[in-house]
Amino acid sequence: METRRMVMEGLTVLVYRDRRELGAAVGRIVAERLRALLEKQRTVRAVFASAASQREFLGALSAASGIEWRRVVAFHLDEYIGLPVGHPQSFGQFLREQLFDQVKIGQAHLMDGMADPEEECRRYGALLEEVPLDLACIGIGENGHLAFNDPHVADFEDPVQVKVVEPDAVSRRQQVNEKSMATLGEMPRKAYTMTMPAILAAREVFCMAPGKSKAEAVRRTLSDPVSTACPATALRRHREATLFLDEDSAERVDTVWS
Repeated sequence: METRRMVMEGLTVLVYRDRRELGAAVGRIVAERLRALLEKQRTVRAVFASAASQREFLGALSAASGIEWRRVVAFHLDEYIGLPVGHPQSFGQFLREQLFDQVKIGQAHLMDGMADPEEECRRYGALLEEVPLDLACIGIGENGHLAFNDPHVADFEDPVQVKVVEPDAVSRRQQVNEKSMATLGEMPRKAYTMTMPAILAAREVFCMAPGKSKAEAVRRTLSDPVSTACPATALRRHREATLFLDEDSAERVDTVWS
């Protein structure tokens, strides 16, 4: 059960005691939504984030019962360019290990880090445009990014679904700190990312941001003007978005409401 519940403009904010309780709660909530949607429609299309902040959630979701995973079509938010499908540091492989292979998902569309970048952006963008996403399960970066939409490349009016970007220094350090990459030198310089409009086009957004390292980004998400200086502020304009925090990431939230 959440310890606090708040609303900032259109964004519901739920705070849990720790990241374990947060992950378990979001796993239950997303599982309930998947079951409900699958009662009404033939398939459900969902996008998932690949990050340390998602482990508890993905573990809880993969253990949930009563979901017809064969009718779920999955996507992922971003991928390094230069890493092949199946590479241990690729984001697609992270999701395969944490969720897709666990539940025997119906379809998992993975970005190909070895493909021609221009062609891959078109291919993956076309898949996303086929039918709107039902659910987006995402996180917030330490610089306020969603996926690899760092402040210097984020565009709320992006005309494309997927683009090539160069992650900024904050994102690069975060990847090393979270052990997605061993060293900065090992991390590819370029990556694919779903754009801001592509992510926010999902009918429902479930955003998880546990940990002290996210506290300042969370504060900015809730208090800064809505702008690409902190891309996550756009969540406040979504019609159906929820931000899930633990006590560590929420340590500066009270200043927003004081």
